[in-house]
Formats: sequence, structure tokens, C-alpha cells
Amino acid sequence: KKKCFRAAVRGALHSPRPDHLPLCLQYGIVLDAGSSHTAMFVYKWPADKENDTGVVSEHSMCDVEGPGISSYNTNPLGAGQSLVHCLNQALKDVPAEKHVSTPLYLGATAGMRLLNIINRQASDAVLSAVTDKLKSYPFDFRGAKILSGEEEGVFGWVTANYLLENFIKRGWLGEWIQPKKTTLGAMDLGGASTQITFETKETIENPQNEVMLKLYGQVYKVYTHSFLCYGRDQVLRRLLSKILQVLGSTVSNPCWPTGYQKNLSLSSIYDTPCTEKEKPSIPLSTSITMVGTSNGNLCVLYVNKLFNFTACPYSRCSFDGIFQPDVSGNFIAFSAFFYTVDFIQTVMGRLVHLPSDLKDAAEAICASTWSELLQKAPQMEKRLPDYCAISMFVYLLTTKGYNFNNHSFPNIAFQKKAGETSIGWALGYMLNLTNMIPAEEPASHKSLLYNNWVILILLFVFTTLTALVTAVCLLRRSKSSAI
Repeated sequence: KKKCFRAAVRGALHSPRPDHLPLCLQYGIVLDAGSSHTAMFVYKWPADKENDTGVVSEHSMCDVEGPGISSYNTNPLGAGQSLVHCLNQALKDVPAEKHVSTPLYLGATAGMRLLNIINRQASDAVLSAVTDKLKSYPFDFRGAKILSGEEEGVFGWVTANYLLENFIKRGWLGEWIQPKKTTLGAMDLGGASTQITFETKETIENPQNEVMLKLYGQVYKVYTHSFLCYGRDQVLRRLLSKILQVLGSTVSNPCWPTGYQKNLSLSSIYDTPCTEKEKPSIPLSTSITMVGTSNGNLCVLYVNKLFNFTACPYSRCSFDGIFQPDVSGNFIAFSAFFYTVDFIQTVMGRLVHLPSDLKDAAEAICASTWSELLQKAPQMEKRLPDYCAISMFVYLLTTKGYNFNNHSFPNIAFQKKAGETSIGWALGYMLNLTNMIPAEEPASHKSLLYNNWVILILLFVFTTLTALVTAVCLLRRSKSSAI
């Protein structure tokens, strides 16, 4: 800290602007090992501040090439090797002298949760290989684990509200201020699961959905639930399974555009716990040809079958018998929620303000032919066939599932980032494990570096005023002498 202070003083003397102050930065690295891919985030914050807030920012990020680590179930060493490019990037992004003090974490989500269900030994082998690779780097490795769905939801909620300074923020003199703002709900749509998390004053009838958090001296009662098998990739597999209930050599897919067809191996649909109950009796090595028919009305019927809206052992439910209180306040929806709505708005040219806007846009996508979609977004060819189904799914999930209506739906902000930092569970996970969000309210102190800066500014102002007064006096004397 003394080194940081001396550097700050030297910087202030040479540059009278706070943004030119040299800061001693601390770094942290989190690998988000999702079901479809892994992303590495490098965070930074001023190292001389204890329990600071609103200062942790995203320094850099790196997308790991290839699929998620759960895909390496038959080649565990490949999971570790896949991370090398991004870990080497971290060696460059984090100053060498900070490597040993930089915490490094890996959190795996629904893809590894599914693998752990069907093959615990393979799951352990993948995590072991990943751990060995991470330990071979000069960072402060803190562990690799599979997050529960509830952890994923709550950490995403913490990230969003932390970045938006809903918990606490620093005043212009460096003092801590609790803005007393209401928190935002968070909705995440990954590859294998989806989460909804929000603060509520209502009774949470299922204790498993209730999380009590004490952050900066304030208690938050949060509802959270993670729906496994309701992530984008697993939804598409489950949808294909529903369509394949009537098998033939050629199968019509109403959710795919007319003019698009693809040969599929049954194993690509049924090698997951999300569809194994519907596994056909014929060999999974069998291939079928699926042809798109651009039938939105039939597509929505198939997507609707993915949910169970009837069974509910509580006073009210979202779907599949899961209790959910009424949604209230503002929400932020990220990951595949954002990418889906962004496609609708940028490619299809449709604004999404109300549920009807989302429904109409989904129907427009579903009515498009393959050549029409390709003409609109040729660079997105790989994912284009699935936007009809996913748009319909997001519509049904938010309205019929989570019960957003014309009044509450406009309160959802579909965003990828808050400022320059990605929204997701990774930052909240790191903040929790590094104890950067205290349970108790911080003392109303001013940050050391900021105080030093204020003192230097006052000294600069005092010196400038003294010089001006002296100059005025000398000018008057010279005029008097002239007279």
C-alpha cells in the first residue's frame, strides 16, 4: 500500500488529473465452463482498497475454442489442453509481477452437471485434468468445481446488481453510500439450463428456492430456481425428440425453414439425460433426414410440449411444478436471452417492447424460408435454422412460464454487458470467493488513494491562489511605483 501511495503522489505531482493517477491493480481470473463453450474473464480492481465496490471491472476476456469441457468425457486431457490458448493470453494480460497473487478459478455449469449425472467417473476425470492444467500456470489457483444451479442463479444476480451499483457505491469524496435502490431480477439462458433470480417480499413456499444474503449490512431475501434441460442447446435436442416421436426415413420439422434440411444421427439427440426417457428402440447409430417446413403454428405446439403447465403442488407455479412468486420490479436478461432478442431487433428489424412483439417476431422468423433468412444474415448460417424455435421458446418461457405480462414485460432489459463488463455468474462468483462483498456495512471512510488525491488538489489550489495573490500585489506595487 505504501508503494501505491508513493506512486500516486508522484503521479499526482506530474499530472493534475485523477484519471492519470497510477493505480496498483489486483487481478482475478474466472473460467466460465459452460455446456457449449468456455470463456475466460480477467478482472481488475485497485489493490489498496479493502472491500471496495463499483471498481471491479473486466480487464479482458477470451473465448476458448471448441466445445464445453463436458464434451471431453472420453478425452479428459483434451479438456485441459483446450484452455491453453486463453491461459497463455492471461499470462500476457496480467502483469508478470502480479501472476502469483492473481486468484484463478474455474466454475463449471449445467453441461458438467449433466455429465455428473450420467457418468460421475468421467466428470471427475475431466475436472481432474482441468485442475492439473490450471495448476501448471503461475497463478494462485483456488479450485475448479461444478456450480449448483442455485449458485449460478444467485451469482448472476449478484453480478448484475453489483455492476449497476444497487448494493452500494462510492460518493464523489470517496465515502460509501447505500443508494437504497431496489435490486434487479436476473434471468440467464445458457446452453443446458436457465435461471431466474429476484428479490421478493412474498413467502417462498419451497425453502429450496429461498436464499438469504447479507451484503453490506443489508439483508436480501432472494427467490432463485435453475431449470436443468431448459438451456438453448438442450431445448433444441428435446424439441427434435418430440418431433421424432413419429419416425420415418424423412421427418418434417415445422420449426426449421422451408428449403433447409439436415441428416441427423439419433445419438446426437439422445446422448443426454434430458431426452433419454424418450429414447427410441431402434439403434442410436441410425441416421434420419429432417426437412424444414416453416410452420410456426405447429412449431409453437411442439415447443409448448417441453413445459408442464398443469401440475402444481403450491399456491402458484411457473412450470414443471416449481413454485414461483409473482415477478416484480426490473429485470435484466442476458446470455441467450440477449442474443435471441438482439437477432430479432438487428436482423429481423423488429423492436421488442411487449410480449406480442416477441410473439409476432417469432412467427415472422418461423414463416421465413431458408433463402430469406440466409439473405438477411449469411454470416450466421450455423445458428439460423434454430431462431424460430428459440424465439418461440423465449416467448413461452417469459410469458406462460415466468408469467410476465404487458405490464411487467417492458421492465426486462435484454443486455449482454453493464458498462464494459459482461453480465453472468463469473464476477459474482469471484467477488464471493475473494470476500470482496462484506456481510457488514463498511465504515463510512474515504478511500486512502482518493483522500491523498483530495489533499494534493487542495495543496495545488492553495499554491495557485497564493501565487495569484502574490502576482496581484506585485502588479499593484509596480503601478504605484510608476505613478
